[in-house]
Amino acid sequence: MKLRSFHTLSLAVVFACAAAMAADKHAAWKPLFDGKTLKGWHPVGDGEWKVEDGAIVGRADKAKLYGLLVSDRAFKDFTVRFKFKCLSGDSGFYIRTIIKEPEQAHGLQVQVGRTASGVGGIYESYGRKWIPGKPDAEKEKQYTKDDAWNDMTISAHGGDVVVHVNGVQSTELKNDPSRPEGHFALQMHSGCVMHVLFKDIQIQEAAPAK
Repeated sequence: MKLRSFHTLSLAVVFACAAAMAADKHAAWKPLFDGKTLKGWHPVGDGEWKVEDGAIVGRADKAKLYGLLVSDRAFKDFTVRFKFKCLSGDSGFYIRTIIKEPEQAHGLQVQVGRTASGVGGIYESYGRKWIPGKPDAEKEKQYTKDDAWNDMTISAHGGDVVVHVNGVQSTELKNDPSRPEGHFALQMHSGCVMHVLFKDIQIQEAAPAK
């Protein structure tokens, strides 16, 4: 009886640990945009960022400088998801970036835009450019929706970065040597007539190592 009780207790501990690990792995999603204000974000560069109908809207008319909306916080290991719609121009979502004056966002940028612009690809600004390469144009047409809302999910844990657009994996990096921590930034490319929208920005952060 004592041996059976010991085994039962051991199994209980194992299941409890497994449940705790699962809870950490599937942490709650938290909003990074309240749908009403730009609280938690600040603009850098040219163009205008406003909140309209529950979405962050960026507009610029061939601005000289990039227009960036930068998160006040920096992030390390996470999964971030959001919806985007690019009606004109060339946009992106930076992860783990640092900003250098006047409006240079250094780091990995996940392309946001219209079909054939490389949507879902990763571009290292002021660095290696497209890594591992610009997405195949024909494949991109299968998962990108012009003039409509698109879902994007970016998972970044250590050097592993995976991007999905509308449920389709568009890019994956393994053991990438890029910066391990930094800010998020929404982008409006300079020299373009820009009209881009973002909404439902949420994050799921990894539990800190013990």
